[in-house]
Formats: sequence, structure tokens, C-alpha cells
Amino acid sequence: MNLQQSMEKKYMEILNEYMQNQSEQALYAAQQFSRLALEKKMPPEEVISVQKSVMQELMPDLPEEVWHSFDILLEVMTAYGFAFREHQSLLDTQKELKNEMEIASNVQETLLGTSVPTVDGLEIGALSVPAKQMNGDYFHFVHDGDHSVNVAIADVIGKGIPAALCMSMIKYAMDSLPEYRKDPSAVLESLNRVVEQNVDDSMFITMFYGMYELRGHILHFASAGHEPGFFYQHKEKRFLDLEAKGLLLGVDKDAKYRRYEQQVEIGDMIILMSDGVTECRTDEGFIERDTLVSFINEYIELPPQEIVNKIFRDLERLQHFQLRDDFTLIIMKRTK
Repeated sequence: MNLQQSMEKKYMEILNEYMQNQSEQALYAAQQFSRLALEKKMPPEEVISVQKSVMQELMPDLPEEVWHSFDILLEVMTAYGFAFREHQSLLDTQKELKNEMEIASNVQETLLGTSVPTVDGLEIGALSVPAKQMNGDYFHFVHDGDHSVNVAIADVIGKGIPAALCMSMIKYAMDSLPEYRKDPSAVLESLNRVVEQNVDDSMFITMFYGMYELRGHILHFASAGHEPGFFYQHKEKRFLDLEAKGLLLGVDKDAKYRRYEQQVEIGDMIILMSDGVTECRTDEGFIERDTLVSFINEYIELPPQEIVNKIFRDLERLQHFQLRDDFTLIIMKRTK
């Protein structure tokens, strides 16, 4: 017995039962038949065809006009069936893409994974949350024993899978430059050449690279057009912009990056972020940097990781829990 015959047999039993007794059981069986038809990918016009075929067997003496009406219904449901199958095809494609995106997101997380180092005298908090499935932001730490902690934060102008692939390239380019780690300018100049030669002209990357010298407590840093961070002076209780000038990566292969320095005293904090933090959009427009400073100031006595978590929750609430851009915030605080 083929599928059509099997379905007709089931349908006949259901219809016959209902015509005889109008029972709830028959209605329930009809619902089960509907689910089975969906599982078997049976188009609507075939269900009508089954109804017509079964009716011809159960009630062959119906007026001819009734059979004509089935022909019209079949034509209507044929067009409906085409649209239904197209819709199903799109749903299947969407499901496949979603699965692929989940796989890509997991791969990205594995490839770009970094751990926040534990360092005596330096507390570090970090959080990066993508607005969508793939993260266009990236941060990375390298703890070089007792000598230094290197930190990189980058943002690809452009999102999705291309941005994720680009970030993977940056990560592995950085891993291949261990001899330059102590020189932020050299790191950015090398990465700039990699990006300029390998990335599409429409894609640019902003990046901040810093090397925190643990013995002298000096932050050496350079920036490739990245969002300026803040430097919190504990003694003066004030926030300064951590300004550093430099071209975005990928614009000019010969670009040079100036190296800056900042002495860090006990209680001082280095605050780095992506533009998803400063460009948080509320009902009244983008927040001001002063607003962000006021949020940080509110939690200034807390450990850096708690500050980072609280700032994220505050900004998320301001955006009605709908992040419009990837969020990355890093806070490094000298404790002794």
C-alpha cells in the first residue's frame, strides 16, 4: 500500500466514524491526521483529493454539482499549495542558516577566546556582548609573567560573519608577532599591513593596543582610530580621555602609529571600550561621554568586574534590552 492509499484508508475511517457518530474521538483523529499530513509534506490539494476520493466511495450518489465543487476547490488549493511549499522551503532555508550561524558563533567563541589574567596588584574586569549572533568586537589579553599585561581591543566596521572572519585573522596575526608585544606601535603597524593586504577595501578595523608594565606601572599604548578610553585619576577623583591618534587599520599600508605613555598610581583605572558603549542609543538619542562617566562614578568603589557588569546592565536597560551595537568594556585598576 503506497502513501496515498494509506492516507485514504485512514481518512475514510475517520470520516466514516464522524458521519456515523459525530464523536469527539473522530475530531481528535482528524487533528492527528492533519499532523501526519504535515509530517509527510502532503500539500493541501492532495488532502482535498483524498476527501473527494473517499466521498466518492462513501457517498457515490451525491449530486453531480457537488463533485464539480470539489474540482473548483482542488484548483484553489493547488495555487495555495504552491505558495505553501514555497513558504516551507524558505522556513527550511532559514533554519539551515540559523544552524550555520550558531555553529559559526561557537567556532568564533573558541577561536577568539581569551581569559582575563590574574595579576598581583592589578584588578581587571572585562565583558563583551554581541548585539546579534556574531561579535564584531574583540578583546585579548596576554600576561607576560611578572613583566607586563598586554591588552588589545578592536572593533570591525561591519558586522556578521565577515567581521568574525576578520577578527580571527587579526587574532592569529597577533599570535604570530610575539617579538613585538612590548611595542604597541610596532604591533599596530604590523597588523595594519596584514589588514591592508588581506581585507576588502570596504572593511576597516579600529584597535587599541596597550602594554601595562607591571614593575614601573606605566601603560604604553597606541591606537588605530579606536574609541578613546578613560583614565581615572584616583588622587584627583577625575576622569581624563585616554587620547591616542592613529589611522584605522587597513586604510594606508605605510601608516605609522605613535606610542603614548601613562603613569598609573594606586587606585587609578584604565577604562577601554568599543563604540557600542559610547554610542548607546536611548529614546532621546546617543548618550554623552559624561553620562557614561557618571555611571562609572556611581560604582567606582566596586571591583572592576562588578563595575563592568553593572554598566552593561544599566546601558542595556536604557536601550530597553535591545542592544543595537556590540558591547565591549574593559577596566584595569591598580590596587597596590
